[in-house]
Amino acid sequence: MSSSLPFRATMRSAWTALRAWNAVRWWTAAGGSILTALVIGVPTAVIPNPFFGRQVPVQWWNYPALAVTAALGGLVFATYVRAAAPSEERASFRLGSIGGVLAFFAVGCPVCNKLVLVLLGTSGAMTLWAPVQPVVSVVSVLLLAAAAVRRLAGEAACPVRPAPAAAPPDAARRHGG
Repeated sequence: MSSSLPFRATMRSAWTALRAWNAVRWWTAAGGSILTALVIGVPTAVIPNPFFGRQVPVQWWNYPALAVTAALGGLVFATYVRAAAPSEERASFRLGSIGGVLAFFAVGCPVCNKLVLVLLGTSGAMTLWAPVQPVVSVVSVLLLAAAAVRRLAGEAACPVRPAPAAAPPDAARRHGG
């Protein structure tokens, strides 16, 4: 799919692709959403569990951020049920991967993240990183949405059709082929 498609045409193509999905694709999207929610929500303790804890309480916006990230992650995951064109696949994979990693950092406890602690220290994590986390969350959602739209629009613009069945060899000889 060309990135020069206007926004409306791209969105229209994405909606067309979504409407054409079968039950397998929707179940895959649901499973991908649950998997995304667990992979991000459990280690960040947004989903309470006995394995991980937080030093800073979960913020109100962590729940909707995790829900939207999970939904978009599931959609992107389901687009891989059928392979897209290799160049488009790489670009949307990059967007989706970056969006997922940013979502993990966005909803995580600011002082539980070892990378943030090493870079900023405890006081920097609370005074510098914590206020930026909602912005990081929005950026991650936008990247995941862009990946989903690109992959879906690519499906509608370049649908994969099965190759026509080849004629048997003796049928070609009978018709002069």
